[in-house]
Amino acid sequence: MTGDTVTRLVDQDQVRRTVARIAHEILERHADPSRVALVGIRTRGVPLATRLAALIAEYSGVRPDLGSVDIALYRDDVAAGTMPVVGETHLPFPLSDRTVVLVDDVLYTGRTIRAAIDAIFDYGRPPRVQLAVLVDRGHRELPIRPDFVGRNLPTSAADRVRVRLTETDGVDEILLFTKERS
Repeated sequence: MTGDTVTRLVDQDQVRRTVARIAHEILERHADPSRVALVGIRTRGVPLATRLAALIAEYSGVRPDLGSVDIALYRDDVAAGTMPVVGETHLPFPLSDRTVVLVDDVLYTGRTIRAAIDAIFDYGRPPRVQLAVLVDRGHRELPIRPDFVGRNLPTSAADRVRVRLTETDGVDEILLFTKERS
């Protein structure tokens, strides 16, 4: 991202408050968190799902199930002839009787979410799948809409949004990389 202008859009405290608000919204829609499974999409969706599960447990006294999904084999945008690096999918609960809330950091084209839904359905058929994202930046290529949104950040297609989390990057922040115009 050399030659880009970098702007911090959201700082650590704002990330904390945003995740707390998403947890409250999930609880508002799901009175019984024991019927909910939060499934983080690797990589940054996993720590976000873990944070949400902890907050929901703190607010309600009931911790929802927590899992993770790796979508490397389900992506439709991997270049031909390349071998994707496959991580672990961990779904230690039955999917057939829980609402699955997929959790990711940034929603952009929708292709990551489509791949995650395909991966989930290889493990079972949940009655409902919902989507929670920290950032919705627009520019959808597929008809996918989040149920829970932390921040709507209008961007151009040339911009890049990067979520950094303490668990993976040592800091909580959301950055915008804007291409330098000549």
